[in-house]
Amino acid sequence: MLAQRLQKKNMTAYRCSKLSGVPYTTLSELLRGKTKIKNCTAETVFKLAKVLDVPMEELLSDSIEYRSAFETFKSNVCHLVKDKGDIDFIVDTLKSDDIRRYFDKKWYPEAFYLLAMVDYLSRINDIPLCNNYNDIRGCTLKQTLYPRDIEFAARLSDELDLREASKRDAIPEFLRHNIIESDIRNVC
Repeated sequence: MLAQRLQKKNMTAYRCSKLSGVPYTTLSELLRGKTKIKNCTAETVFKLAKVLDVPMEELLSDSIEYRSAFETFKSNVCHLVKDKGDIDFIVDTLKSDDIRRYFDKKWYPEAFYLLAMVDYLSRINDIPLCNNYNDIRGCTLKQTLYPRDIEFAARLSDELDLREASKRDAIPEFLRHNIIESDIRNVC
């Protein structure tokens, strides 16, 4: 992820080394994956963060693989929409580039869910879609992700095909990625 940050700043490793005071060999080992940023000194992380104009935590977060359960992730996103409002949520999500970050980490459910949320909120608020994610819009999950309560109820009842019913009621932007979501506003 350090390489992507350098690329975003249109900066070479050599220039970063000179501006930050971090030895070029150290930076090179970080970029090649020979050294992990979490093993660097706080001083090194601080210098790189300062030159790249990002918080230290952001540089370190790339090396920490904490991933919450998808249902928890969905709930958190829906709460953010409720708390921030549609427009601020869209703006903040696009600014953070979390969609691309999740996609690059291969956290596809999270990337697709966020993109679907942004696209859905854009549609209902009559806002043009951001073109930065057109490549991701064509991707989908191999298996359909149903809400936990639908999965649970479907296992209990053979008579009603709850999965099909939930699929018919799904928001199209989510369904495009094989995620079943019908109500983003019903959060406590």
